Amino acid sequence: MNNIEFANKEYFWLFLIFIPMIVWYVWRLKKSVATMKISSLSNLKKNPLPWRYILRHFLFGLRLLALSALIIVLARPQSMDRWENRKVEGIDIVIAFDVSGSMLAEDFKPNRIEAAKEIGMEFVASRPDDRMGLVIFAGESYTQCPLTIDHAVLLNLFSEIKDGIIEDGTAIGMGLATAVNRLKESDAISKVIILLTDGVNNMGNISPMAAAEIAKEFGIKVYTIGIGKTGMAPYPFQTPFGIQYQNIEVKIDEEVLQNIASQTGGKYFRATDNQKLRDIYKEIDSLEKTELEVKTYSQPREEFTLILMIAMLIFVVEQLLGLTILKNTF
Repeated sequence: MNNIEFANKEYFWLFLIFIPMIVWYVWRLKKSVATMKISSLSNLKKNPLPWRYILRHFLFGLRLLALSALIIVLARPQSMDRWENRKVEGIDIVIAFDVSGSMLAEDFKPNRIEAAKEIGMEFVASRPDDRMGLVIFAGESYTQCPLTIDHAVLLNLFSEIKDGIIEDGTAIGMGLATAVNRLKESDAISKVIILLTDGVNNMGNISPMAAAEIAKEFGIKVYTIGIGKTGMAPYPFQTPFGIQYQNIEVKIDEEVLQNIASQTGGKYFRATDNQKLRDIYKEIDSLEKTELEVKTYSQPREEFTLILMIAMLIFVVEQLLGLTILKNTF
């Protein structure tokens, strides 16, 4: 409780109400004193004063004490002298997310795009000290969320990802280049892109390897993830009779994804189901740990809890005494 400051000092003016309270108490006390005519006080002086008489002002004192504590609570005492050692990652991460139509295939549950969203959001939530961003791509690419430490905003934008929000296709090179553009000015210790796709580059005016070369120039590491089971995968088609399923061949350009990862110092992964994708994110999480211990001055901390508890305790004691032992003391 050293170096306490008060956020709302103006509430100390409430102590002025003690003046009329004390005046009223004294006036009431004098008015309530009974008078009795006696011939002499000599016999009374020999008798000690009753303890109830001695404690007749105790309840009023407790009430003033409880009100004082409540005024201090309203003034919001805060401690300001706490230094904390915190470990921060010092890493900027951009997730480049394929939202092409093929991501609706249901070899993942409920489908690739929803599974990748859920597991990607878990990864974001697990790294609160990193700046993170989100790029989505299909036939073209754009930034869904720039680098931010506000993960609540990022998770909200992550949840809005869906098929059909941009032109269909698979522009892996464009998606990677857009992610590089978000990181190229970063001064973080480590700069990372997680590129997730289920297809073969077939659109865009930047080739995947050209984008990888740019990433390498800026010291950006790229982890690539091919998402989709081996062989055939069920895919929903809309027909006049409702949704019909047909098995389609899973085509992932693993060679390109491996080359991108190799060229930038990253690693290629193949996710064939929900759990495998979750395990991949966990491995990336363990690989990208560049912890720094920094000493930071903490934000003001509220210190009113104990005072409030004391005020409530005093108030309860005052009420109990007033209704029992010290009832009708004046």
